[in-house]
Amino acid sequence: MLLLAAMVLAAGAAAGAAALAVNIMERKQEARNPFYRVVELTDDTVDPAIWGKNFPLQYDDYKRTVDQVRTKYGGSEAIPREPTANDPRTVTAQSRLEEDPRLKTFWAGYAFATDFREERGHAYVLEDQLFTERQHVTKQPGACLHCHASVYVTYKKQGEGDLIKGFEKVNAMPYAEARKLVEHPVACIDCHDSQTMQLRVTRPGFLEGIRALKASQGVQNYDVNKQATRQEMRTYVCGQCHVEYYFKGPEKRLTYPWANGIKIENILTYYAENGHKDWTHAETGAPVLKAQHPEFEMYNQGIHARSGVACADCHMPYKREGALKISDHHVRSPLLNVNRACQTCHNWTEAELTQRVTTIQDRTFELRNRAMDAMIALIGDMKAARGAGKTDADLKTAMELQRRAQFMVDFVEAENSMGFHAPEEAARILGIAMDLARQGQLAVRQPDYTPNLFPSTTPSVKPTEREVTPAPAGGTGSGTQGGGGTNH
Repeated sequence: MLLLAAMVLAAGAAAGAAALAVNIMERKQEARNPFYRVVELTDDTVDPAIWGKNFPLQYDDYKRTVDQVRTKYGGSEAIPREPTANDPRTVTAQSRLEEDPRLKTFWAGYAFATDFREERGHAYVLEDQLFTERQHVTKQPGACLHCHASVYVTYKKQGEGDLIKGFEKVNAMPYAEARKLVEHPVACIDCHDSQTMQLRVTRPGFLEGIRALKASQGVQNYDVNKQATRQEMRTYVCGQCHVEYYFKGPEKRLTYPWANGIKIENILTYYAENGHKDWTHAETGAPVLKAQHPEFEMYNQGIHARSGVACADCHMPYKREGALKISDHHVRSPLLNVNRACQTCHNWTEAELTQRVTTIQDRTFELRNRAMDAMIALIGDMKAARGAGKTDADLKTAMELQRRAQFMVDFVEAENSMGFHAPEEAARILGIAMDLARQGQLAVRQPDYTPNLFPSTTPSVKPTEREVTPAPAGGTGSGTQGGGGTNH
C-alpha cells in the first residue's frame, strides 16, 4: 500500500511538473509572438478595427475610450440630451459655461463663449468637433482636423504622396468640406508604423514645431522620427495634439508657436512679434489670444518631465495580459488608475497619492479663481471706460495688459491637469496674470501708467556652491527650458 501510494504521488508530481513546463513553454512562446498577423496592414490602413484583428488586446482598450468618468477637475459625465436634425448625439459632456458663467465674459465675442464643454475620450474627438455649437457661430477651417481626426492618410492622398502638401491643402478648406475626407478619430496609424509598430510622429504641425523649437536651441534640421529616443516618442506622439497652436495667415496653416521656446513668455513674445490675435474682445476692444490645450508645454516645466517620465507612463501605463506586457490603450486620467499609473514609482497608498494630487489641484483652482476674478474686474473697468468715451489710444496700455493676462489665465484654464503637470509653473503663471490684470485696472484710471509686463526672474540672492546644479541632458530629452530638456 505504501509503495502504491508513493507511485501515485510520484506520478502526480511528474504530471504536475510536465504541465508546468508546458505552460512555461507556452507563455514563453506567447511572449515571443506578441501578435498574430491575421491581416496585412499597410501605410494606408486607417480603420482601427482592422488593426485590432492583429492587436485585439490593445484594440479592446482603445474602444474603452468611450467611457465617461469624471474626476474632481477633469473628465466628463454623460449628460443626456434630445437629438436634433443638426446634432444626433444623445449624450454630451457637462457645460463649462454653466459651471462658471464668468467664462462667457472672459471669451466675449469668441465662439467659446457659445459652447465649451468638458473633454471626452479619444473616441469622441471627431464627433464633438463636428457637432459643437461653435460651428454655427464661426467658420472653422479644415485645419481643425489636424488634432480631431485620423488625417495621416488623408494628407498623403490630398498631397498625392506629399504629406506636407496635403496638410496645406486640407488646412485651407472649409471645415465642412474637409470633414468629408476623414472617417475616424485618432487611430492606430497616427502613432504607429504599420510594419514595425514603432512609434512615430505623423502630424505635420508637430514635425514643424519641434524642428523650430530645436533650431532655437541650436539643433538644426531636427528629424523627430530619426533622432528622438523611444522614451521621447512616448511623449511626442501625445504632443502631436495636446499643444498650443494657431492658424497662420489666410491659408490657415496650423502652426505651433515654438520658435522662441515653449515657456509661456516665449509664446507670448512669438505672438507679439508676428502680431497674431485670435479675436477682438467684444466688451473691451482688446486684440486677445485664446490658449488651446497646452499640456505638452506645461508638462515640460514639471518634475515628471525632468525625471524622464513620459506621458504614456502615466496615461497609458504598462500592464500584464497573460505573458504579455502591453501599454494600456484605455487612455485616461491617472487618478482612475492609481495602482499602475502612480504606484509603480511612488511607494504610497492610493489614498495618499490621490490626496496629494487633489491638494495641488485645489490650490491651483483657488489661484485660477482669483486670477479669473481679476480678469473679470479688468474687463468690467475697460467696458465702463469705453462707455464713458475713452478711445483705443486711451486704453492702449490696458488692452496690452488684458491680452497678456488673459492668455496666461487661459493657458492654465485650457491645460487639462489643473496645474498638476507643473504645479509651480501654474502658480507662477496665475500669480503674474493677477498682477497684470490689476496693473490693467490702474492703467484704465491712470493714462500715464507705466506697466511692468514681465516681472524680473533674476534671483535676488547670488547662487551658492551648495545649491543643486541642473541635471544633465536626459529624461524625456524634450529640449525645453525649465523641465526635462537638453538645455535646462
